[in-house]
Amino acid sequence: MLILTCPHCGVQADETELSPGGEAHLKRFGPESSDDEFLGYLFHRQNPKGPHFERWRHSFGCGKWFLAARDTANNQVFGTYPATLAEPSDRLRERISAARPGWGFEPGAPSPDAEVAP
Repeated sequence: MLILTCPHCGVQADETELSPGGEAHLKRFGPESSDDEFLGYLFHRQNPKGPHFERWRHSFGCGKWFLAARDTANNQVFGTYPATLAEPSDRLRERISAARPGWGFEPGAPSPDAEVAP
């Protein structure tokens, strides 16, 4: 079972109390974007095997959105942080790098050691 800690209220909640919101840190395009860029924003998502950032809502708790970093291969949770932050903290990045050497944070790009599932 996936258990995440809400960074707003501090409650450790299992996935039945949470609602997934999809991939975090997506690059959004403005009205001047091409059709291909907008199509990619709407429909194309990474599906990495490895560290991944996701949006979650504490639906049956405080109701606030937050972001979680977890390994999709084994459900190891590296940490959570408020959705108001543009990127994860250095401490969280170090925690992921310690578990997955060679990993690097780049919004919207898979980690170098992540396998992308079809």
